[in-house]
Amino acid sequence: MAGRSHSTFKKRQKELARVEKQRDKAEKRQQAGPKDKPGGPEMMTLEEATALRFQDTPIEDTPVDAA
Repeated sequence: MAGRSHSTFKKRQKELARVEKQRDKAEKRQQAGPKDKPGGPEMMTLEEATALRFQDTPIEDTPVDAA
């Protein structure tokens, strides 16, 4: 039918451009290689936590007798 508007053609062209851009980005990501992304905050081991908890340091929060 010749009575169709040009908006359908424009939509199709826009969609094709979007898909091509996605493909280009995916290709660039693949060429860049894997990135080391941390999965969250750094966690310490149980041994490290125990050593940190029981290390010999003065406690600064206790009041000192001024007598």
